[in-house]
Amino acid sequence: MDIHHWWRDAVIYQVYVRSFLDSTGDGIGDLAGVRAGLPYLKKLGVDGIWLSPFYPSPQHDHGYDVADYRGVDPVFGDLAEFDRLVASARRLGVRVLLDIVPNHCSIEHPWFREALASRPDSPAARARFHFADGRGPDGSEPPNNWHAMFGGPAWTRVTEADGRPGQWYLHMFTPEQPDWNWRNPEVAAEFDRTLRFWLDRGVDGFRIDVAAGLFKHPGLPDSPDPEADARTRDSVNPLAWNQPEVHDVWRHWRAVCEEYTERDGRERLLVGEVSVPTAREHALYVRPDELHQAFFFDLLSAPWNADAFRKVIAEAMQDIAGTGSTVTWVLNNHDQVRTVTRYGEPATEGSGLGAARARAAALMMLALPGAAYIYQGEELGLPEVVDLPDDVLTLSLIRDVYKRQPEWFAEHSTDRALADTRSFWHLYRDGLQLRAALPQLGEGALRWLDTPPGVLAFARGGEGDDFVCAVNFGTAPTPAPVTGTPLLSSGPCPTGVLPGSTAAWWIGDGATP
Repeated sequence: MDIHHWWRDAVIYQVYVRSFLDSTGDGIGDLAGVRAGLPYLKKLGVDGIWLSPFYPSPQHDHGYDVADYRGVDPVFGDLAEFDRLVASARRLGVRVLLDIVPNHCSIEHPWFREALASRPDSPAARARFHFADGRGPDGSEPPNNWHAMFGGPAWTRVTEADGRPGQWYLHMFTPEQPDWNWRNPEVAAEFDRTLRFWLDRGVDGFRIDVAAGLFKHPGLPDSPDPEADARTRDSVNPLAWNQPEVHDVWRHWRAVCEEYTERDGRERLLVGEVSVPTAREHALYVRPDELHQAFFFDLLSAPWNADAFRKVIAEAMQDIAGTGSTVTWVLNNHDQVRTVTRYGEPATEGSGLGAARARAAALMMLALPGAAYIYQGEELGLPEVVDLPDDVLTLSLIRDVYKRQPEWFAEHSTDRALADTRSFWHLYRDGLQLRAALPQLGEGALRWLDTPPGVLAFARGGEGDDFVCAVNFGTAPTPAPVTGTPLLSSGPCPTGVLPGSTAAWWIGDGATP
């Protein structure tokens, strides 16, 4: 069977369901809103969407505390509406990926409630999680010294049915998110059922949350640096993350997806959120029988510097592309400050240096070999909102968020973006159209071009009809690496000149490696 590997150079749009489009007027986005927005996304030119968690959840962590992996939270709709969304996406040729959260669940998940209700000396229900006796003469100290990602001990003590202080359970994120024990076969079997449930409903794959997690060191020993995760806000505790057994899970999940692909020739995708120390370790997750792809996050932390960007790109191409996968590039996501702000833009303005750099970075990413993921609002040039009060993050006040938007938000509305041919939206749309049309783009190789300091340039395609992308990371103009008028540029770009904080694309034979 001839399988089309659509994911290798796909552009996927991350939809944060709660804030994408509200179909009911209650101030909360929903699945019907996503369905209504599909023509907008098709017009933009993306190949697929990744839906943030919409499952039943008490929303202690934006839906990543899942109470039911095979349902829809009523605030977002129901399974019938989900089915309509998938059908509409299929008609438009837009793939649908779901966010799946296998490292932890919600304290309201039925299995965790069962574990709390069970006796410590009847451990079957608790064995699905990491329950352990505390240390010290009265068990009042946590079982080990690990700290959670968001700070504080990674253990919470429960009150037993008889009212006495009891065992502790592990949570590497919030106390409302107990970690699953993947050494228990019941857990693996339950997620197998979940995968098949959604695959049977027609989804095209899964974005896997915390894909380097799942297994903990079997002895749960103390860590020599227990606060490392909280200090770095990253999964760096080697006892809690990146254990070798996790690769067996991805081999099994890949086999499940291959089973569905063999039925109808439509390839299902597994893309992992893999946060590991090196690109070489990252590459282990995308071997031919494991995940198809894993997000490459290094661009998210790279400073606005030509040498830093070149180093990140070169390492990814060397270590990941060699596995048979393709690099999955990311400039923005729900865990990081948006590029417009990250690259120097004050949060209360809609134009300036940060916006210019964000536009340039977008063109560069879309020109790189492999796949690209766009975060909702990235195509509108949204800056980070850094001054909203903390209480808007609580479910009880979420409806008030729309009332609290600053006036400058109107500058980033879709209506204005679509009407203004100089907007971020048109830059992304034009870049995506060219990416789809030019045979030099998509997957493949690149070669670096000689450039002045502060400029990054590379060529794609064969000799004589090279595609060239160049980015000027500085503020002063430099000579362009190619003669002629650019196909597309992130800002005004006179022939023969590459202005500061600007990227441009050319087709030409004037590029010299």
